[in-house]
Amino acid sequence: MLSKAGLVVIDALSTGREATPVTLATETGYSQAHIYEVLDELLDAGLLVERRGPNNQRKVRVADHPVIEAYRTLQSDLSHVEWADLLSPATLRVCWFLDEPRRVSEIAEQLEVTRQGVHKALSPLKNRAMLSPSGPEYAVSDDLAPLLSFARAVVIHEHRTRAREIAPSATVEWCDPKRTLVRVQTTEDTDALLDAPDWQVTGLGRFEEYGLQFFLAGEPAFWYAPDEELTPCEVVCHTLVLDSGSRRVSYAMLLIEALDIDQETLTNTATWYDLESTVAAMYQALQGGVEDSDEIPVVLPSESEYMALKEQYGVV
Repeated sequence: MLSKAGLVVIDALSTGREATPVTLATETGYSQAHIYEVLDELLDAGLLVERRGPNNQRKVRVADHPVIEAYRTLQSDLSHVEWADLLSPATLRVCWFLDEPRRVSEIAEQLEVTRQGVHKALSPLKNRAMLSPSGPEYAVSDDLAPLLSFARAVVIHEHRTRAREIAPSATVEWCDPKRTLVRVQTTEDTDALLDAPDWQVTGLGRFEEYGLQFFLAGEPAFWYAPDEELTPCEVVCHTLVLDSGSRRVSYAMLLIEALDIDQETLTNTATWYDLESTVAAMYQALQGGVEDSDEIPVVLPSESEYMALKEQYGVV
């Protein structure tokens, strides 16, 4: 995660200027030794580029990168705020969840931290009246959309970097601050993630574990969630995130029936993927048909198509 010192350096360079480590140390107040460490981290992350000047002197500037662009937008739209003083890694992680009013307990559960930790991360924003409280819930004020965009850019970059260190073709399909769903394009990258700790096959590639084997065009998707069990509910949601076409919806419904997945349990999981309405429509179809197809957010299989699929795979 982008450190406070890293953000201070990006802040100093965000206009596109070049600077030497000595100049940055003087401007930021950090020691030269610490500045060199921070620069190396930012260079490795692709957020800075470097060239050598006279006498092999190092000069750095910001890279053309989504994180940098998101930060520039944040600075431009809300230039009256000293963002480097407010945004710690913990605050950026919590901001991920503030696109809608949420309870502190919900955020703490997702991040696997204490409620006190969430309150501490929120305190810099509370002190600047940047949150919109709604009862016991908090969200970022409407005019702070650039802050949400920056927090999301940082989190996505962190996951993409982690995945591509192992599998260079990996792309992030979904993530939150602790977990991510990725696709890869090559068999070499598939093999690399299969051998890597903390990565698990998910989506349609996981169905075989539950007695349902489908033809998989291309490479399987992978899930990163250290120390968490990959549940059937997560597999259903990943399948739908990766492809919400009628055929994939049919497969997801088949897994629901094969494992008798409880609707409330799946809905609770689907909330974090914005799939509640899709899950509701699928259960409605499974329980006797859809009343108003105009309001259905996903293409459902016809009854005859789905019954044929159930018969083919022996799901009763």
